[in-house]
This record gives sequence, C-alpha cells and structure tokens, in this order.
Amino acid sequence: MSQNKIPLAGVIGSPVGHSKSPALHGHWLKTHGIRGHYIPMEVGRDAFKQVIRALPRMGFVGLNVTIPHKEKVLELADMVTDRAALIGSANTLVFQDDGKIHADNTDGYGFTENLRRGAPDWQPQTGPAAIFGAGGAARAVIASLIEAGAPEIRLSNRTQARAEAMRVEFGAKVCVVDWIAAGNMIDDAVTVVNATSLGMQGMPDFRAPLDGLKPGMVVTDLVYTPLETGFLKAARDAGCQVVDGLGMLLHQAVPGFERWFGVRPEVDEAARGAILRI
Repeated sequence: MSQNKIPLAGVIGSPVGHSKSPALHGHWLKTHGIRGHYIPMEVGRDAFKQVIRALPRMGFVGLNVTIPHKEKVLELADMVTDRAALIGSANTLVFQDDGKIHADNTDGYGFTENLRRGAPDWQPQTGPAAIFGAGGAARAVIASLIEAGAPEIRLSNRTQARAEAMRVEFGAKVCVVDWIAAGNMIDDAVTVVNATSLGMQGMPDFRAPLDGLKPGMVVTDLVYTPLETGFLKAARDAGCQVVDGLGMLLHQAVPGFERWFGVRPEVDEAARGAILRI
C-alpha cells in the first residue's frame, strides 16, 4: 500500500451497533499514532457479497466479520486457514494487495490466550475440559482446546443434537453429556467453560448445578456483560481460578490489527478500559 494511503478496516455484520470492536481498534490506532480508521458497517445478507468485493478497491486492508456472515464469508474467500475451515466460520479477513481475500478465525486464539494470561498455571493437557453450550463460540473453544492438548472434552447443550453434531465433526475427544446431567461433567475437569448466553444481561440465569467446582479448576465464561456472571461468582466462591470473558474479545482482535496496520497491539488495562467505558 502507498505510504500516502490511509488504511481502512472495520467490522461488518447485522446488527453491528452493539460492537465494541470500533472502540478497541480506535484506542489502539490512537495509542500507536497510526493514520488509519476502523469503521462499523451494517450490511445485511443481500448486499454482503457485493460489499465485500468492493471494499479492497476502496482502501480497506481487512475486516472483522460478525453475525450473520461468519459462515458465508468462507465461500467468498480466496484463502481459508485450517483453523477457520475446522471451526466452520471466519471472523478476520485480510485483503491482499491483489484484492484476494484471506479468511481466518482468531476466536480460538483469543480464548486460549485469555486463559494463559488470566491463569498462568493453566495446564489444559492435564485433564478433561467441560463446556456448556454448542453454538458457534463453542466450536472455536473446542478446536482450541484440542490444539492445546486437552485429553477429553465434555460437551453439553440444551439441544443435544447440536452437541452430537459437534462430536461427529471434532472426533473421539468430544464426549456428549445430556443437559439434565450437565453438572456432573465438572467433577474432575481442569477447564470449565460457559459458552452459552445464559447469564448474559437480559438473558435467563445459568441454572445447571455447579457444586462440582473445586479449587484449582480454571473457569471462564464467554459472556462479558456483566463481567462477573453468576457462573463466575459460583466458581470464585468455590476457590477456582476465574477468568472473565472480556479478555477473549481483546485477544482475538490482536492478530487482525497486526496484519492490517503492521503493529502488534498490547492487551492491557488501557485496552480493557477502552471497551468498559462504552
């Protein structure tokens, strides 16, 4: 890209008004003195393909992709990373100089990096992981835990068919547990994850039994509004190592920013503050 061009990036989805990414990337651009912009773009399904194809010619160097386009974008990409293909969706696009689209999924990276920073003693390879929920976020979590060496992944979802489908896709390490018995899968787990929307502001509370939580377990909730959910409070009260979900959002954004703007940003208290002030 010419030195005189101002690099543009952004987030595309519908809706995007709630996205915290513009505040985060705007903070990093300002911190590093970069003449660039990060723009939220509300684009529905009908216009998505046309808009994506036009953006590289408008000075865009890449994008974050959110609902409902994270799966569809794989069909438009010229190059798809192995992890995006495994997860079945992409959240980060890089536009090459020749206009070709490179698609990646950094959600799993964000998940594991958040746990490694928040619980430095975390050793996922030493025992099972227990995951509540089988949506898109859970796919990234499962893929990242397999990569991190978790020997067994216990998965429970209110709609069991979705969990069974993931077991077929991800293989023998995934063991499906009936939602009625979901609390039992925690007992000897090393890692415990809430990947449902239960406990999020405006959503029903998380109600599965959590009496299996014990000191030493690493527990995280992908929900970050509120920062301390009922799920995390129960884990804290049980003496577990607790890692909130905001860090996953922060860390998944790092690779994209680095590829687009040429600087690797820091996930620090100032970056957290940029999001929490919204």
